[in-house]
Amino acid sequence: MTGLPDILERGARSVDETLEELLPKASGPEGRFHEAMRYAVFNGGKRLRPVLATLSAAVFGVTGIRALRTAAAVEMIHCYSLIHDDLPALDNDDLRRGRPTCHRAFDEATAILAGDGLQSLAFEVLADPATHDDAEVRIGLVGALAHASGCIGMIAGQAIDMAAEHITLDAPAIRRLQALKTGGLFVFSARAGAILAKADEAAMIAFGRDLGTAFQITDDILDVEGDQEALGKATGKDAGAGKATLVEALGLEAARRKAVELSERAIDALENFGEAADGLRDMARFAVHRRV
Repeated sequence: MTGLPDILERGARSVDETLEELLPKASGPEGRFHEAMRYAVFNGGKRLRPVLATLSAAVFGVTGIRALRTAAAVEMIHCYSLIHDDLPALDNDDLRRGRPTCHRAFDEATAILAGDGLQSLAFEVLADPATHDDAEVRIGLVGALAHASGCIGMIAGQAIDMAAEHITLDAPAIRRLQALKTGGLFVFSARAGAILAKADEAAMIAFGRDLGTAFQITDDILDVEGDQEALGKATGKDAGAGKATLVEALGLEAARRKAVELSERAIDALENFGEAADGLRDMARFAVHRRV
């Protein structure tokens, strides 16, 4: 994992440059809404999902603007989901990445519009010929991201998460919740390179699925034992809100072992890709050993 910090830093910088070009500048009567979009995007995120997309693309020999526009689109969807998750009607969070959440920094209505704007812009970017000159590839990207983030993907996971505050979910049901709410965007990011290259997606789907679940379990562990200042958000909220997590269902140590098992299985899915996939392997290890 020695090279991963540099990979993440360089990748995040390239993604940020692309986002800067794609996001509307704050001006006119809609300027406050555009400012809120930018506030939510440029707030110190690790850019794991978009960097994952660029690493996946590189495995298939896809680099440059095609990979970066795809990466920017997935980060827009991720940031939109965080804006809406933080709203009073959902998680009611005051902090995100060490700063006031979007609805605290602006207001609730502006935050909702900022999330809506980021969601629609993500699909506009993928549908643009600047992302790929092959319409079938663009349709594939749009369809895959819509599936990952929509009513049978991330949003469905959020709905289950809300319901879990009032019902008891067993471990398989929690794994399904996490596969939908968190895993979907990891799966899209991992398979995006194969879509861009018109290559077989099966191994990357398997990798993204296990990576996403391992990442979420580690998030749940950090909510129990992590440092609030380092994380940039409140800890202990899952238990306080009655959230369904594998830490709660399995216990802390069993959940930790499960995350490591999933990380190793994700790495195994890359066995046919050789050194080109070393960055992805490092990311799978990082997912379970990170402290932020």
